[in-house]
Amino acid sequence: MDVDQLILFVFVCCLSSRFADAYDPVDPNGNIIINWDFQSIENVYTVMVSVHNHQLYRHIEQPGWRLSWRWAGNEIIWGMTGAEATEQGDCHRIRGATRPHCCEKQPVIVDLPPGTPYNNQVSSCCRGGVLSSLTQNNRTSTAAFQMVVGGFRRATYHDGDRGPALPSRFGVGVPGYSCSNATKVNATSEGEKPELPAGDGEAVAPVFRCTDHMCPVRVHWHVKISYREYWRVKVTITNYNQVKNYSDWNLVVQHPNLRSLTQLFSFNYQPLIEYGTLNDTGMFWGIQYYNEMMLQDGNVQTEMILKKDKSDFTFSGGWAFPRRVYFDGHECVMPPPDQYPLLPNGGPDSRVSAAQLIASSCFLLPFIFLIV
Repeated sequence: MDVDQLILFVFVCCLSSRFADAYDPVDPNGNIIINWDFQSIENVYTVMVSVHNHQLYRHIEQPGWRLSWRWAGNEIIWGMTGAEATEQGDCHRIRGATRPHCCEKQPVIVDLPPGTPYNNQVSSCCRGGVLSSLTQNNRTSTAAFQMVVGGFRRATYHDGDRGPALPSRFGVGVPGYSCSNATKVNATSEGEKPELPAGDGEAVAPVFRCTDHMCPVRVHWHVKISYREYWRVKVTITNYNQVKNYSDWNLVVQHPNLRSLTQLFSFNYQPLIEYGTLNDTGMFWGIQYYNEMMLQDGNVQTEMILKKDKSDFTFSGGWAFPRRVYFDGHECVMPPPDQYPLLPNGGPDSRVSAAQLIASSCFLLPFIFLIV
């Protein structure tokens, strides 16, 4: 292998704690991919590291990603741009006037904050470790940094090439994710997906408004009006967390009538699951500079108009309410069917009382509670 040849190592991080088999039916191919692109000069390598959030509706929020790994030998990070190690480690064995950036056997790397001086930035860096979901913004769903590494131990790969030994024990520092082993694949080019074989870093303790449910977020589904051929729904998301704003929030809803969504106000929308005639799951999120951030003790809301499908439309048996609801990737539990609101006085479908057909759900990390 030519020492000047580009090499790529890919590390796949899979969602594991929220689904026992690491399979999410709403986002079956969702994962986080970490790419390393190498350029070598003798035994010193310039490595461009990029973190790609390939999840449709889950984003990485503050305090952000904390990328870690374990070196195979006595590797040293001499310099870093666009990120920094949390600890320098013991560098006493290193001689010379230039001090390394990090000598840790298992370094932990964090993103730099917004506003970092330009001479310490690379493209896609410096957002405090926050990654958007792929659906909301594919540009800010990627982060990157560059490092200069020396002292790589040489190894032989499965294809017979020789190069730096692969690090191991990768992690992204976000609860619920685990990483695969490192795999050598083809080098990447700008913007190309490879071929596969903010704050101070401390979470803020939640403080909730005193309610009967004590959940930080409530999702309120309100069936307002039934027209002859359409029906109208109002959705309100309320933030009861008094010390946290939800930036780049998103809401995923499963309902069979979403395939006939005709008009939406104040939110963005994108279907997530489309197989033939099946189109029952979609993602809602805020409009930039308008309601993309849900403030402490505040709310965001929308109304939507859906066309009635005469083959299955009904207000009976809770059909008008969602089957599943996720807020920021966390599943909410709907009230049990026997506790769904009923039509007032058993009235016909032609007109719906705005005070009656209302259901709410909420989530509380790490547990999910039910509102009735």
